[in-house]
Amino acid sequence: MRTPLCDEFGIEFPIFAFSHCRDVVAAVSRAGGFGVLGALAFTDDQLEVELSWIDEHVDGKPYGVDVVMPASIAGSEIAALEKMIPDAHRQFVEDVLARFDVPRLPDEEMRIEGLLAWTHDKARRQVDVALAHPISLLANALGAPPADVIEKAHAKGVKVAALVGTAHQARYQVEAGVDVVVAQGTEAGGHTGEIATMVLVPEVVEEISPAPVLAAGGIGTGKQVAAALALGAAGVWTGSIWLTVKEADTSPVIVEKLLSATSRDTVRSRSMTGKTARLLRTGWTEAWDSPDSPGALPMPLQFMLNADALSRIHRYAESESSRARELVGSPVGQIVGRMNTVRSTRDVILDLASGFVEAVERLNASLPVEEKSK
Repeated sequence: MRTPLCDEFGIEFPIFAFSHCRDVVAAVSRAGGFGVLGALAFTDDQLEVELSWIDEHVDGKPYGVDVVMPASIAGSEIAALEKMIPDAHRQFVEDVLARFDVPRLPDEEMRIEGLLAWTHDKARRQVDVALAHPISLLANALGAPPADVIEKAHAKGVKVAALVGTAHQARYQVEAGVDVVVAQGTEAGGHTGEIATMVLVPEVVEEISPAPVLAAGGIGTGKQVAAALALGAAGVWTGSIWLTVKEADTSPVIVEKLLSATSRDTVRSRSMTGKTARLLRTGWTEAWDSPDSPGALPMPLQFMLNADALSRIHRYAESESSRARELVGSPVGQIVGRMNTVRSTRDVILDLASGFVEAVERLNASLPVEEKSK
């Protein structure tokens, strides 16, 4: 499974794993892959704590950090953005919560600042925190970071990655200075475009070759890793499969839902952030897609509108007096249909590696003898 990216990053397998859980990130890197910590949900101080912990538990292995820097709201302040949320949308959220008997929080200590990093001011602070640690990769979930951020990362010897959904976007990212492009198909969890991984990856590879491409979307087995490399990818970017590993801090209610879900139990919806994302289908996504919905707000207003509601939903998901359980969900890709058991992170990595070998050997066995000798 070795590709040039393995030598470039000093890893055993070209398997990149996105997770909001530091334990998963460290475990993936220790097992020979490359863990990437999603920074979005952390305050600056919290991110410092998480990265310091990873530094101490990654055994000197490389890892990265993923931030969110949407260009469309560069420089916006949270207080000003909050005033842009219509009262009708706030009322709709309260009506949905009331319908499912979700109480208010016992206190108001959790604020937007602790949940959201959608503005460039916040994201830039996270970049500074990240670059103060021995990371090897800085990724932006919404395209290329600003030029000065790319320059700052490169000055530290840190590679920059960006997620794309089209070949055109990939060309733009490379021209902007991005080192690794993540071609994410519509099967993926979280923010996705409309093009399937099988179609997108070769398009992106052909568009930006020889720049390295990581395939993302619907990848959770060694066979799929082999398929990604056969399409020209230099490795894979995975996310959903780490939600149900032993090391993950995913809530028990969500884990139970994920383990029982099929590949048809996800939906592309704007209900979470205002930007189309693939999520587990729940009462919450159905409410926002219903005729009574006022329609999702643009990013980042939708997530700001939802922040308190999501905290309430998760807080009461296990309460017998509330139906919050029906609303609780998670970003997850269509690979959820194969996430049927809780396994250790190391076992998942080894299964991906062994599955890759089996797939390659099976294909090799199908070649004529004269082709094998070439």
